[in-house]
Amino acid sequence: MITYEELLMESDRNHLVTKEKPLPISKGRIKGNRIAIRQDLTEKEKKCVLAEELGHHYTAAGEILDQSSVSNRKQELRGRAFAYNKLVGLTGIVGAYKHGCTSITESAEYLDVTEEFLRDALSYYRGKYGHYTSMDNYVIFFEPSISVLELV
Repeated sequence: MITYEELLMESDRNHLVTKEKPLPISKGRIKGNRIAIRQDLTEKEKKCVLAEELGHHYTAAGEILDQSSVSNRKQELRGRAFAYNKLVGLTGIVGAYKHGCTSITESAEYLDVTEEFLRDALSYYRGKYGHYTSMDNYVIFFEPSISVLELV
């Protein structure tokens, strides 16, 4: 699992200055080479937010705060998708299954992400893959609820 500290180091390697600040509205923001993370979040929340802000750094162009723009909404989704793939991914879902996780709570704990982040990631994967997808010797079902089947 990737830690918040590792994400901070990745930010630094990309010449981004990451600071924890008292943000009144959002959990995180990126502007130019500066990332602000709301300081009163838990470390797990900060990790999820920083992964998304790094995703915006890698995938977005310009200011995307105005979500009434289709282009900005697409860029927002690309940043979130980056974070979902970095912190969860299909391998993380299978890993949680192999670890014996039987609920969203247990899976989020195993993956060291918030339940909200994991639910959002699963929703994203459901939209991307539909009812199910396969990876190696596993089938991951997203409908009617998340489940993993190992093929023998």
